[in-house]
Amino acid sequence: MHSELLCQVEALIFCATEPITPEELKRCLCETYDATISDEDITVALEALRQRYDQPMYAFGLCALAGGYQFMTKPDFQPVVQTLLRQNSKKRLSPSALETLAIIAYKQPVTKTEVEQIRGVTCDYALQKLLEKELVEILGKAETPGRPLLYGTSRRFMEHFGLNSLKDLPTLKEVVQPKAEIGNPN
Repeated sequence: MHSELLCQVEALIFCATEPITPEELKRCLCETYDATISDEDITVALEALRQRYDQPMYAFGLCALAGGYQFMTKPDFQPVVQTLLRQNSKKRLSPSALETLAIIAYKQPVTKTEVEQIRGVTCDYALQKLLEKELVEILGKAETPGRPLLYGTSRRFMEHFGLNSLKDLPTLKEVVQPKAEIGNPN
């Protein structure tokens, strides 16, 4: 592996504000250096970086997210990072926004009316906040009377929750806490 190419790929991943795809890496490098770079070159560089940052001396690693790659803090450092994020968090989602987001994530593509039927209340404000935070996006229009908008989760949602695909969402059994029963200390 050519060390200059490895450094160039590393720099691009480091400065990207969201996961960068192998195709984006290749396009950027080919345009910058007016050179031909193969898919295999990119794959080899990504694997070399993954192996490098798997070393225990690094607090972060290379992760595959939302079809791209991003440097992320390793799980061992979650408590201290979580404290910092909690201290800096001023834009938390309300319980109603979280409920709305969960419905959209699991039922997408879904209309606002369908979300409201599940929640039992209107979701205009929560939906607006989710759109502002770019956690959901408009996917198109339904083929029903009135052609209501269809909503789904965005790439930013995938990044924020550390998912590579929607298949990585927890199942309902993993999320629901068992109810306390007689003799059960829960």
